[in-house]
Amino acid sequence: MKKVVAILAVVVMVVSMTSLVFAAESKMGTIKSVDTKAGTVVFCAEGSSTDVTLKADKSVDLSTVTAGEKVHVTIDKNMLKHVMAAPAAAPKASVGC
Repeated sequence: MKKVVAILAVVVMVVSMTSLVFAAESKMGTIKSVDTKAGTVVFCAEGSSTDVTLKADKSVDLSTVTAGEKVHVTIDKNMLKHVMAAPAAAPKASVGC
């Protein structure tokens, strides 16, 4: 019986950890402004006209983020967990002979 309870406890822990991982959202967009003293950024996601103020996690270095920058961010409950520069658009191939 103790083995069954132990296995059940491990399964519950794994399922709860998995749900936490999928709770974060990954978005592309533009940084509108950065306030390093307050630890916040104003972010506008692609396809949206609404700006959102996000509190930066302690692991995020806001000194590397600039206003107007296109970025890829990870957001969890209005907390900025990760930010990186968006990949540059690939150059268009020339057409013709």
